[in-house]
Amino acid sequence: MNEANSGFLFTFFNPAVAAQYWHEIARGMVVTIGVGAATVVTGVAAGLVLALARATGRAWLRLPVVLFSDITRSLPPLVIIILLYFGLPALGMPLSSFTSTWLSLSLVLAAYAQESIWAGLSSLPKGQMEAARSTGLGWWQAMRWVLLPQALRRAVPPLTNRVIATTKNTALGSVVALSEILSTAQASAAVAGNPTPLTVGAFLYLLVFLPLVFAARTLEHRSSNRN
Repeated sequence: MNEANSGFLFTFFNPAVAAQYWHEIARGMVVTIGVGAATVVTGVAAGLVLALARATGRAWLRLPVVLFSDITRSLPPLVIIILLYFGLPALGMPLSSFTSTWLSLSLVLAAYAQESIWAGLSSLPKGQMEAARSTGLGWWQAMRWVLLPQALRRAVPPLTNRVIATTKNTALGSVVALSEILSTAQASAAVAGNPTPLTVGAFLYLLVFLPLVFAARTLEHRSSNRN
């Protein structure tokens, strides 16, 4: 092994440094998974509620939903995290780094999920609601049993991509001292004086998100086969 390769391995794949700090970064992985899972659950659920509110066609519901979606999608997630973490304490509502990151990413995901589900609903033939209502179903029953299942299948590809993109943004929590993978890896690298902890962090990101990417691809494939 030449000197250049040896230096590269010592710098980025130092086994002694990795053994010393991997357990701390693994604890950060648990935080990353927790924030990501909470974001997916609340973000998708909120997006579904917003899309249904928009689908009612009532202006007093539709306009606030559209305004929320447009504003939230126009702002970088990092800006929203900083506003919640540093701004709300001035209003007497301090949030922890975990809560501010989770809430911020949930708002972002809700905005995109709403648009994806709404696009799925809008793509359905206009007569489906009337046909369902003509059988005696109420508005919610027709939406629940006829329109929404079709719309959700059509929303799967853009929604899964957005879920992955948003959950990866848990790394932005490092700005507000959230001890997730990136924050812990950076701190460990600074203490060790060696970037190997960042390499460990990269592998842990792959461990967390690669199965999610594969699952999303499988879900998209199944959804496309049903359409």
